[in-house]
Amino acid sequence: MNITFDAQLLMKGEITGIGWCAENILHCMPQYQNNLTLNCFTLGYNENQFGNVLKYRELGYKIEKCGWFHDVIYRILCNLIPVPYSLFYHKRTDITIFFNYIVPPGVKGRKITFVYDMAFKSYPETVRYKTKHMLNIGLQKSCKRADKIITISEFSKGEIIRYLGISEDKIVVMPCGVDFTKYHPNYTMDEVDEVKKKYHITEDYLLYLGTLEPRKNIIRLIQAYAQLKAANSRIPKLVLAGRKGWMYDSIFATVKELQLEDDLIFTGYIEAQEAPILMKGALAFLFPSLYEGFGMPPLEAMACGTPVLVSNAASLPEVVGDAGVYVDPMSTQSIREGIEYLLESEDLRSDLSRRGMERAQLFSWDRSAEIVDQAIRELK
Repeated sequence: MNITFDAQLLMKGEITGIGWCAENILHCMPQYQNNLTLNCFTLGYNENQFGNVLKYRELGYKIEKCGWFHDVIYRILCNLIPVPYSLFYHKRTDITIFFNYIVPPGVKGRKITFVYDMAFKSYPETVRYKTKHMLNIGLQKSCKRADKIITISEFSKGEIIRYLGISEDKIVVMPCGVDFTKYHPNYTMDEVDEVKKKYHITEDYLLYLGTLEPRKNIIRLIQAYAQLKAANSRIPKLVLAGRKGWMYDSIFATVKELQLEDDLIFTGYIEAQEAPILMKGALAFLFPSLYEGFGMPPLEAMACGTPVLVSNAASLPEVVGDAGVYVDPMSTQSIREGIEYLLESEDLRSDLSRRGMERAQLFSWDRSAEIVDQAIRELK
């Protein structure tokens, strides 16, 4: 079988959640399939960006590029006129897999798409307008075009059925995995200290790592931290790591309003090799997100042996199990009490560290790729 993946989202450079899922699946797939191709539009991109896709040649992938049309123009155009995807990619393929929700018109062969969550329906106020608009226009049609839909949790499967009315039989649940070569507890204190020094972290710290955007509930996290700080000036600093998403101005305004400029550290985008070291060094990992299709960061923190605090909402209990402290993401008081509970007990943190590492072992990218391969074979 000829299997093609649309690899456009890997061209951007800085990889976040969906991109990491795509990258790990692509790394594992050659174990299961041996005739693999990546499609990408290259017009408007530089050599370094194309290199993010070209590197997969080393794993045996063929690369088919379209250098005469721009991917953004095509995404906009195909919502208005059904311009066939096959116009840009002529290589014969049996199955094409799309990592980013949308299946365009005119794709040759069978089609699989990944739909990670339904945040644009459940929490529309936390989703960028252009993303919400694209999904409102295109996702229903995309799911009809797809022969199978892959999602990343039982929670998200239920959300897709609820909002789109998709048949349960069409949806495959593929939990995400952990790259245990990167996310593990065996980093040395010298390695931790080196990363801390780079980001001007001099003492113990609490950590959030993810995109700075409304859905991540960062303002309530900061407010909860401010309440703790007011009661105890000696609590560790809060490190907020990750690139700016959208509507992040309100986050910085909250910090200024609460006079926490000296207590919070914003690192910006964290390089992939630094993330697990920063997780390993943290007293606790805080992730009170409003809505997650899966929740990779707390799982990766667990793999590093770091105790986690997460929301009791969406997919997070499905992922974290009994290995975390749960809080109500809508309640600043609940978040504050959860952080306080973690900080007060070293025994609790030690127990959660052990349980978290055990729990993380249940999630591997090899298993995820095996599920994708099974979905492919069912479409033969």
